Amino acid sequence: MQNDDDSNRNRQDQPEGNAGGFNWKGLVLLLIALSLFALAILNREGFDNRKQIKYADFVELVKADKIVIEPNKQPEPYLLIVKQNEARRGQRIEGYYKQEGESKSGAALEPQAFWAPVILDFYGDELKELLNSKGLEIADQQTVRESVGTMFLTFYLPTLILIGLLILFFRHQLKSAGRGAMSFGKSKAKLMSMDKNKITFKNVAGVEEAKEEVWEIVEYLRDPKQFQRLGGKIPKGVLMVGSPGTGKTLLARAIAGEADVPFFSISGSDFVEMFVGVGASRVRDMFEQGKKNAPCLIFIDEIDAVGRHRGHGLGGGHDEREQTLNALLVEMDGFDTQEGVIIIAATNRPDVLDPALLRPGRFDRQITVNLPDVNGREAILKVHARKIKLADDVDLAVVARGTPGYSGAELANVINEAALLAARKGLNGVTLAELEEARDKVRWGKERRSLALSEDEKELTAYHEAGHALLGMLVKNADPVHKVTIIPRGPALGVTMYLPEEDKHSYKKKYCLDWLILIMGGRVAEELVFNDVTNGASGDIRMATNMARKMVCNWGMSDELGMVEYGEGQEQVFLARDISSPRNYSEATAQKIDAEVKRLTDEAHTEATRLLSEHRDKLEAIAQALLEYETIDGAHMKEIMEHGRIMNPPTKPTPPDLPEEEPPATAEKRKKADEEGGDFPGDLAPVGA
Repeated sequence: MQNDDDSNRNRQDQPEGNAGGFNWKGLVLLLIALSLFALAILNREGFDNRKQIKYADFVELVKADKIVIEPNKQPEPYLLIVKQNEARRGQRIEGYYKQEGESKSGAALEPQAFWAPVILDFYGDELKELLNSKGLEIADQQTVRESVGTMFLTFYLPTLILIGLLILFFRHQLKSAGRGAMSFGKSKAKLMSMDKNKITFKNVAGVEEAKEEVWEIVEYLRDPKQFQRLGGKIPKGVLMVGSPGTGKTLLARAIAGEADVPFFSISGSDFVEMFVGVGASRVRDMFEQGKKNAPCLIFIDEIDAVGRHRGHGLGGGHDEREQTLNALLVEMDGFDTQEGVIIIAATNRPDVLDPALLRPGRFDRQITVNLPDVNGREAILKVHARKIKLADDVDLAVVARGTPGYSGAELANVINEAALLAARKGLNGVTLAELEEARDKVRWGKERRSLALSEDEKELTAYHEAGHALLGMLVKNADPVHKVTIIPRGPALGVTMYLPEEDKHSYKKKYCLDWLILIMGGRVAEELVFNDVTNGASGDIRMATNMARKMVCNWGMSDELGMVEYGEGQEQVFLARDISSPRNYSEATAQKIDAEVKRLTDEAHTEATRLLSEHRDKLEAIAQALLEYETIDGAHMKEIMEHGRIMNPPTKPTPPDLPEEEPPATAEKRKKADEEGGDFPGDLAPVGA
């Protein structure tokens, strides 16, 4: 019995058939069949050492008296011969022509054998007349007949062999890929090859704490006995949580690259299928593959697609997704960690995951991959800047300070956009100007200079942005003004950009109140200058309302309602759960919340009106500067606040470059043709010419 168990275990450890391997034997046979097929084609085309020329070239050789005619030449006579193949109805002229030049020994070159295709039914009379004028004639006409046996051996047999080998080759590949037509129950996990484009922790920056947490997983995969010696157990599962673009998938690939172990990658949506039970079957097959390749990593991306909270479906019932989740729960808690299979999952919606999936024994550890701070952003920029050429005076620390709230993916996009912009300008390196333009393009969109705005709309936008910028200089607790522009960018007609001096992780009440005042600047400026309002402040109103409601409901910054949280406090909505859960405050409290939110926004509006009225001259100066220069920065704002005008004005805006109607070289040729009185080839002839 012991021997039988050992043999069964050995059979289990070995992959079934050649599943997952490549059919090299079939590929070799396929190449042999292709070679035979090619030889058959060459044979049917009459492969020989004669040089193929065009019929027109043959005619030129005849006219130049270069055709060689020597009937007594041995062993092969120099004659013009027409050969015809009845099977393909093809005709060709064969013969010899003189070659110019001498050989290395100084002797004249031997005549060159040639053949040229010809259609006697079409060229017959013309060819006969040409040959007669040169004293030439066709010596013979040979008919090449192929027997049935010859055609079968030279063409049909290689073709049949090729078709048979193709059938065997693709049949084997289908079996090894999915073992036949029932492969939809097999896992779609892909085994990532680490031989090329290997990613290590050197390629990951800005998430130092997360890298430290997963480093012990790498050490365990490198030397499992070190942890097993003292009875320690590595976490069975690691859940990486973070905003989109923070590098969760990249961190998982870096773990596999450092540990140098098999790395299976699968998406949560790959488990979901139209057939009942397919998802659960794929989960079981995925874990079987992991056990056979242990120690290994299994990475499930976007696990919220399959791991959502059970019992919150709007229609109820035992659906396919819940069966898949149940299978995942059983498999994660059923296999032993000593086998060295570690599950890593990534999601940006941890609030919708089932609690059973997050308990110890399944996903023991949650690693939060946050947005990078200023040092992390600088490190990320340096990683991506390795592949491009930067100018010598570029300081990535300045770019990092100007990109608060940017994820790693956005920073990579900033570097790429800057490189493309510098290439379009024909520069030898990426400068700080291109990096700043790329930063603004990634966050707010590309400048739309071609957007046609009337003078009234442009003036309205200038005063709107001037109101924001002026209040940004007047209030004490707001972020410094970095740039103000009335050039349309993205969906906005104008943008006022603020550059924080440092990353903020907590907000003071005074900062929030000043921020509400700053948001009101655009609407208040419209009221003061034009005695009217527009829909341009819709985004400002939305931002102010959200800020005031968070201050009242979530942050306890209302004296009227106190330090009580009203609502679940969820940043993102889980539709089924939020519909089913009752509101945790009364209708009277809801009225108080609405009144308190309105009070905060009204007080901010009143204070913004007072400040802009007192500094009306500064408002006019900023608006006029925007109308003249379209874009001004923080230094220009300080000059206006101190001197009432811009002391060092920026360069005037240039209109966008339009594509030329025709290249300069073409335009020069056209001009020369006009001067000489001739026609230019590109011009269309007039009708009737």
